[in-house]
Amino acid sequence: MKVTKAQAQANRERIVETASRLFRERGYDGVGIADLMAAAGFTHGGFYKHFASKAQLMEEAAACGIQQTAAQTADMDAAGFFQRYVSRAHRDARDIGCTLAALGGDATRQPEAVRTAFEAGIEKLLEILVRDSTLSRSGSPEQARIRALAMLVQAVGAIVMSRACPDDSPLAEEILEVCRAAILGSLGSRPAANEHPDAGLEPT
Repeated sequence: MKVTKAQAQANRERIVETASRLFRERGYDGVGIADLMAAAGFTHGGFYKHFASKAQLMEEAAACGIQQTAAQTADMDAAGFFQRYVSRAHRDARDIGCTLAALGGDATRQPEAVRTAFEAGIEKLLEILVRDSTLSRSGSPEQARIRALAMLVQAVGAIVMSRACPDDSPLAEEILEVCRAAILGSLGSRPAANEHPDAGLEPT
């Protein structure tokens, strides 16, 4: 039976979403095309009907993962965003967490198109953060962007460094606690009484 255009598009989206999760979990070099297609429920040979190369899929998967994070946090203020981002739950859920933290190091060795997708993702998260009145009233739009960028870099770095430690390492937890407190403190905020810092990012 011939596959309709709508079904072909749905199949492509399924492959991209599967790749986004697997790449975040295992890294770009840790996932082969055959394993990826099998996880998505397709044969290896079908890959090139959708993508010219693995690099093209990597680019689209990065954009997909970052869009998921943006969608999950679009309605949060800056304090809420960082409360969830710099958390043990986010640290431990690499496959559904932020693509920037999971694959930022890998992206530096990838084609320019992949790195461009990461650049666009960073800009998208900054756009969300600078909407917060706490940041926007801190001065000019340029100053709000500088503050947001500094906090985002600290948050991503906290997740990366915490993950670099053993799971049960006291340092892994200390990194998260110190960085979360520093970011929230700079926003004049404290963890909400009804929201545990390990709420984390949710799967989409």
